[in-house]
Amino acid sequence: MAFQKQSASASGGEAGLAILRIGTGATLFLRHGWEKQPMHWAQFMARFPDPIHIGSHASFFVAFISDFVCALLLTFGIWTRWVALFCFCNILVAWAMVHRFAFFGRGPGSDHGELMVLYLIALLTLVITGSSAFSVDRLRGR
Repeated sequence: MAFQKQSASASGGEAGLAILRIGTGATLFLRHGWEKQPMHWAQFMARFPDPIHIGSHASFFVAFISDFVCALLLTFGIWTRWVALFCFCNILVAWAMVHRFAFFGRGPGSDHGELMVLYLIALLTLVITGSSAFSVDRLRGR
């Protein structure tokens, strides 16, 4: 009986990782990536922050790659560890430099600090564990 329970636990862990990966990638894409699609670039370029002093256009492009491109790749489980790391770094910079590590929702621009922390935790988990058995990475044998 213990052997069956252990087997079910392993497949449950893979399913859990798939849910974490798909949920994180899809939420990041739908909430932050979709609004950055090319037809909206002009409105973003005019007011996008420049937290690491590379220019607002370059900063926006990094955010676009993270929130649009990498979020889609993450959702399907393509290059999971690398895209999760890219998204993690982008969100960490935004949380540190733009939102000033806001967490409790007090003050201007701090209304979603806990959401950023949850994204960071989920993305770091995916950097460490990789995708899951239910991903394009695993279908390709990676």
